[in-house]
Amino acid sequence: MRDWLKELRLVSGYTQTDIANSLRISRSYYTQIELGNRNPSPKVAIELGKLLDFEWTRFFE
Repeated sequence: MRDWLKELRLVSGYTQTDIANSLRISRSYYTQIELGNRNPSPKVAIELGKLLDFEWTRFFE
């Protein structure tokens, strides 16, 4: 699980649905990203990094 991602989302006041809608992806896809079961595409990672204010390359370290 990507606890750091969940923490950033919660501190920012977003639900998983809010994030998914902002990124124009399904909530289930976002949930899989947050759980660590899937990596986001670079495009989604960049947009998510901007939305939650973190370096998008963190997904690929």
